[in-house]
Amino acid sequence: MDAIQNLNPVLQLLIVMSMFSLLPFMFCCMTSFLRFVVVFAMLKTAMGTQQVPPAIVIIGLSIILTFYTMGSTFQKMYDMGSVPYQKNQNMVMAIQEGSKPLKEFMLKQTRESDLTFFVELAHKNKPQSPDDISIWEVAPAYIISELKTSFEISFIIFVPFIILDLVVANILLALGMFMLSPTIISMPFKLLIFIAVDGWALIVQGLVSSYN
Repeated sequence: MDAIQNLNPVLQLLIVMSMFSLLPFMFCCMTSFLRFVVVFAMLKTAMGTQQVPPAIVIIGLSIILTFYTMGSTFQKMYDMGSVPYQKNQNMVMAIQEGSKPLKEFMLKQTRESDLTFFVELAHKNKPQSPDDISIWEVAPAYIISELKTSFEISFIIFVPFIILDLVVANILLALGMFMLSPTIISMPFKLLIFIAVDGWALIVQGLVSSYN
């Protein structure tokens, strides 16, 4: 970063514009979007409704919830990044300062064991503070931690649906209906129970609360 800051402002701008191509990756993997989209996708699989809701709906809901849960973080990123840019028009310094709230958010959600592994790979000496750890060292640890958390939540969601599938399959077996697919019978009951307990609201509220 220091070497980039000493470059011509025009070259700095070109480098920064090239870095903007990473924004979709950063949004998908370095925000709460990752947890939302994985859990919703697993929920659709658990219910057995492969095409409903459509993928665009799940992604859209995940994006909205991401802005909702990370609104304060995005605001801090803008506030901290705009100060150095307004002072000296330094885009590199603005990105460096603006990324600090995002790194702080990821650190709060990252397991210590995952973070330790990647920090030890990058540093010979143990960092004295979080400021000594770059955002690119936190990112892979955050992604692994989020995937683990997402799959843990998905497992809890899966269990009731699996139990219902087993019950329906055993009933059909007892009635001798070997040719009838249990999925066809269990799906309406899954939807009925999910609607009865207001499943979408419970899952969304639980996921949003997990970041507070």
